Amino acid sequence: MNIEITVANPAHSRYVQELCRLYIESAKERGIGIALRKAEYLQEKIDKRMAIIALAENKLAGFCYIESWSHGRYVANSGLIVVSDFRKQGLAKAIKKQAFQLARNRFPDARVFGITTSLAVMRINSDLGYRPVTFSELTQDETFWNGCRSCPNYEILQRNKRKLCLCTGMLAPSKVEEEVSKMKKENHV
Repeated sequence: MNIEITVANPAHSRYVQELCRLYIESAKERGIGIALRKAEYLQEKIDKRMAIIALAENKLAGFCYIESWSHGRYVANSGLIVVSDFRKQGLAKAIKKQAFQLARNRFPDARVFGITTSLAVMRINSDLGYRPVTFSELTQDETFWNGCRSCPNYEILQRNKRKLCLCTGMLAPSKVEEEVSKMKKENHV
C-alpha cells in the first residue's frame, strides 16, 4: 500500500476526531503514559502546518506534531501515533524523521526534544541524533509540563519535582548548532 507522508494542512481537519480516539485507544492498549490531546489543539497544529500526517489512500495511518517552547529555544516533536494496521512497517520512523526536519526548518535555532516511555521511539530519536538527558536540560516552560497532566504518570513526575518520571527525556542539537559543529570538524581535518 502506498503511504503519503506530508505536512498537514487544513484539508486534513477531518482526521482530528479520529486522532483523539486513537490517542485514547493507544494509551489503553499499551498501558503506558500517553498525554491525551484535545481536538482544538490538534486542529491548531494542522491549521498552522506544524504537524506531519501519513495517509494510505485517504485513510489515516499516522501523525505527529511540533510545538515550540521557551520563546523558540526548544521545539518538541510530540504525539507520534501510528494506526495499528500500519505498525511494524517503519512508518513511525518515517513520520518522526519528517517531523524532526519540519521542527528544524521552522525553528533552526531551537533544540529539538521529546519525552517518551516507548523504547521504539527512543531508538528512532537516537537515530535522528537525540541523546538521553535529564529533565533539567529540557524546556522549563510551565505550559509544556502542564501538558503532562492527562498522563497517568503525572503524579510520579510531580512527586519527583519534575526531575524524573517513567518517561525518558531526549534532546537533539538545533540545526544551527549542528551546522556549526560540522564546520568546526571540517576545519580541523
